[in-house]
Amino acid sequence: MKVTFKIWRQEGPKDKGEIKTYEVDGLTEDMSFLEALDHLNELLVLKNENVIAFEYDCREGICGQCGVFINGRAHGPHDNITTCQLHMRSFNDGDTIVVEPWLAASFPVIKDLIVDRSAFDRIIEQGAFISAKTGTAAEANAILIGREVADKAMDVAACIGCGACVATCKNASASLFTAAKINHLNSLPQGKPEASKRVLEMTKQMELEGFGSCTFTGACEVECPEGISIINIAEMNARRSKAKWLS
Repeated sequence: MKVTFKIWRQEGPKDKGEIKTYEVDGLTEDMSFLEALDHLNELLVLKNENVIAFEYDCREGICGQCGVFINGRAHGPHDNITTCQLHMRSFNDGDTIVVEPWLAASFPVIKDLIVDRSAFDRIIEQGAFISAKTGTAAEANAILIGREVADKAMDVAACIGCGACVATCKNASASLFTAAKINHLNSLPQGKPEASKRVLEMTKQMELEGFGSCTFTGACEVECPEGISIINIAEMNARRSKAKWLS
């Protein structure tokens, strides 16, 4: 299998990037997309050229590190998968594949396809945790949580923080990510004591990081590999309004 990769190359945050073209042969349809990039890098090493920098960790669709734009779509042509779960059988022999990093002001490019997503970490630090000391793990049935509430919390807890929502949003909004982290804990009994503080401080940090406002176009929901609903953004906004009124 032979394809043409057009890949964004950029040495650092202050450098001007550009698309460079690489023709790659010897691929198989069973290779994952990241394995195809590995193969390309091996060819570049043999030519004494700089390898392409890209991120990954688990390669199992769990960590959210691997996200890139592929032919203009976050994580590639399929719904509800991460880049590492994409295989070359999704493309045809002779295809041209354009690969770009997440492009957002709050995600500065570190090198090539790697962006700095530490803005997400700083949002997390403002309240995406429960500070009460609970000691050892409690008996599973000590705090009864209804099935509907538990399912709702687990649905948003599935967010892997990959950044596809930001990258695909025309406003570069982090509302879906932030809403998922807020609603996960605010839905549970353990998160109720700090619910108002959590929503106010996390949304404030989101704005300080320079992310855009949500205008509910729904692009984030479409490209989210976990299929997290934008209903969560509406719920976050309602929680925020209530917290402001109570404060």
